[in-house]
Amino acid sequence: MKKSIKITLAILATILVIAFLGWSLLSGRITMNPAGTIGNTAGNLYNDGMFCEYDGTVYFVDPRRDGGIFSMSPDESNIRQINSMLARNILAGGKYLYYFQTGTLASDTGYSQLAGTKSFNRCKLNGTADAALCRDVVSTAQLVDNYLYTMTTKGTTNSFYKLKIDGSEKVDLADYVINPACVTGGMMYYSGSMDHYLHRLNTATDTDQVLWEGAVWNPIVEGDYVYYMNVSDNYKLYRYSLSLNTTEKLTDDRVDCFNLGQGYIYYQKNDAVAPQLKAMRMDGSGAWAIGEGNFTHINMTSQYVYFQVFGDNQTLYHSRIGSSNYQPFTAVGNTSK
Repeated sequence: MKKSIKITLAILATILVIAFLGWSLLSGRITMNPAGTIGNTAGNLYNDGMFCEYDGTVYFVDPRRDGGIFSMSPDESNIRQINSMLARNILAGGKYLYYFQTGTLASDTGYSQLAGTKSFNRCKLNGTADAALCRDVVSTAQLVDNYLYTMTTKGTTNSFYKLKIDGSEKVDLADYVINPACVTGGMMYYSGSMDHYLHRLNTATDTDQVLWEGAVWNPIVEGDYVYYMNVSDNYKLYRYSLSLNTTEKLTDDRVDCFNLGQGYIYYQKNDAVAPQLKAMRMDGSGAWAIGEGNFTHINMTSQYVYFQVFGDNQTLYHSRIGSSNYQPFTAVGNTSK
């Protein structure tokens, strides 16, 4: 009798150990992304990737010293702080966020030992289970399906590589600058670092081709058009038709930075006398000024455009898309735990 009890207990113990090991393996496994996943819009990533809208939620960086990464609804309700990292280049897909950590908050004792650490991180959408995927200085990264295409710099050395979202399968692709921000339909569009031609990289095969010998900077593909700053024409905004192989000039203003979405283009007019933050329709018509002065970091969601005054890295402003006015925006004081 006693022997049978011991055998039963041993079997139960073995089952519990196997179950625990299975749970440990499953809980540590990284869930792969749905096909067609793209981490953020090109326009946001060209503007430091401070905002990222995914699956009905906006993830964003509060740049203030007491900020961090937050989430909210697109209408700016339900604001929650999800971690205390100082970050940029936010990406989202599947069950995870990715971001370049530039440091941590001095006031956050829980992370004080990491203050000043720079790494590219992955965490769950609620901010938990944070893990560093690489310690490189990342200038730009984009998520394409289950791979992070990452542009890194160290001194005068450039390295462009892809890394699987679980941190495995690192593949070196180039030793020159490729900005991976613009991806659509599995194709990455970028400006050649030397020739400024429009290049296209097939992310299924990682093969590259010159698509058009234009003078392109910061291309954004929207439908049949590639919107870009024309290097040969004083960085004015143009668009190029992929099907017709034709170009259109959209503004006579010299442009510092731009973003687009919801039928509008927002851009900073470079002018020594009267610089302005401006908006216009996608065909270049109906332009209007939103603010006087020099603005930067133009990020967009489905309902708002966000930006900063050049030289003031602590303050965010927002304007409802299509509006002609703007106000300060802060996550602090509006949070709901």
